[in-house]
Amino acid sequence: MRASLIQVAVDEGESTASRRTRVASLVRDQAGVADLVMLPELWTTGAFAYQRFADEAEPIDGPTHETMAKAASDAGVWLHAGSIPERDPDGSLYNTSLLFSPSGELTAAYRKIHRFGFDQGEAVLMGAGTELRTVRLAGTTAGLATCYDLRFPELFRGLVDAGAEVLLLSAGWPERRRAHWTLLAQARAVENQAFVLACGTAGTHAGVPQAGHSIVVDPWGEVLAQAGAEEEVLTVEFDPAKVATVREQFPALKDRVLGLAAPRH
Repeated sequence: MRASLIQVAVDEGESTASRRTRVASLVRDQAGVADLVMLPELWTTGAFAYQRFADEAEPIDGPTHETMAKAASDAGVWLHAGSIPERDPDGSLYNTSLLFSPSGELTAAYRKIHRFGFDQGEAVLMGAGTELRTVRLAGTTAGLATCYDLRFPELFRGLVDAGAEVLLLSAGWPERRRAHWTLLAQARAVENQAFVLACGTAGTHAGVPQAGHSIVVDPWGEVLAQAGAEEEVLTVEFDPAKVATVREQFPALKDRVLGLAAPRH
């Protein structure tokens, strides 16, 4: 499988409509190059542009869906279109990832479970998802996650228990915690014996410089490819069948001990 991670730069001087058009063109450029294309978290608004979430929120089948479905179909690729600020029919907001098939069909939508901000920002403005999402694509099973989810290993264990072999994470990760980004991506790959494809943003969101450095990690924790800090397309070839080989050669997942009792005091 060949995957292209499009590390979009979010420039506050560029309108959302213009960015959609530009990013759709970048996706179409991957026709014949990649089987799977990934975009970052909240690339339409900027992950830290909290004040724009309500104004820019759209329904699942809104303009980003329409534009990205067409781009996926035109390019003939699986497209993880990053995430959008979704407005539910009841008015609630969610940070929702969209995944399209090569025919442009929406095959999965994932509402981010772990919202960042503690008692402010996304954690206050958006609702929390409650369901894990996996999807069968290109001969493997992919699990979806978003940004802050990366810090919560139990979510990824749940995806692996649901059959995930490739973990797809879109993010808007800040530069000041870039070391954690690389470390955690490798940790999630090693502990779950799975590929991790993590696509972040470049640029500056509401004054917060982004880490960039999108990364692809194999089930042994080896970094297959990593982007720099600026906007770029990171393309890498990998074999999802390696997951089964690694899990057979080093069957650590079989030794998990679940349901341990709490310590006595």
